[in-house]
Amino acid sequence: MSAAGRGTSRGRGPGAASPAARRAALVVIGLVFAVPIAAMVAFSLRSADGTGHDLGHWLALADPENGRAYRNLVEGVTNSLVLAVVTAVLVLVMLVPAMVLVHLRYPRLSRVLEFVCLVPITVPAIVLVVGLAPVYSVVARLLGSGAWTLALAYGVTVLPYAYRAVQSDLAATDLRTLTEASRTLGSSWLSTLVLVVVPSLRRGLLAAAFITVAVVLGEYTISSLLNRVTLQTSLVQISRSDPFAAVIVALLALAFAFVLLVVMGRVGSVGTARPAVPSSTSRKAHS
Repeated sequence: MSAAGRGTSRGRGPGAASPAARRAALVVIGLVFAVPIAAMVAFSLRSADGTGHDLGHWLALADPENGRAYRNLVEGVTNSLVLAVVTAVLVLVMLVPAMVLVHLRYPRLSRVLEFVCLVPITVPAIVLVVGLAPVYSVVARLLGSGAWTLALAYGVTVLPYAYRAVQSDLAATDLRTLTEASRTLGSSWLSTLVLVVVPSLRRGLLAAAFITVAVVLGEYTISSLLNRVTLQTSLVQISRSDPFAAVIVALLALAFAFVLLVVMGRVGSVGTARPAVPSSTSRKAHS
């Protein structure tokens, strides 16, 4: 057998990259991300006199005596965390049932739903804000002008990414068979959605939630033009007086996103088997 045949028989196709090439690509990609992060860490550890490195700026950020100076920053972080949760819940609650309904009952409308969900990605943020400004004048009168109301605008912005994340998992799942089995055993549509559909699409839902959190924590244009205090707007303001604090908070946000990604990956990998129909309905069928 030739060398090419032996290489192919070992599981690597003729066009596949070698392990050395894959490792080299990973190293290059790692450096692209590691170099700016290392520069941010070095900058945050720079001493006040610029002659060395210490934890002075980190300790100053955690000092309660500096709470008044960083009040706006704390408010921005709090608002962004609340926005991330509200936006994720809003997007998933509205998007997932619509996608499941179209997938199971109205497959001809799948193209229409896809078009509607992907339209926001083609609209620049500044144009989106111009269209949302009159809407938010009404929202402010009805719901107040709290930062959490930005979840309505963020939900539109995140919709294309959340749709793709859920759709990729939906296409790989035999959801029709699962739902028909659940309905045959007497389960209601609500219990089928909660006990069968959601566990089946867990990876897609987690991916959509993570993308939502990442977009909300990094969004600046909408919150700035609508005069809301979020993480990014507060970072811009605090960087004018204390650039070290802005860099430190940016590093903490990156660490939070990394930890969240790891946790979601762990949760998504637990129990990869597709769920069975609810046990209560099974007992009802047997009876």
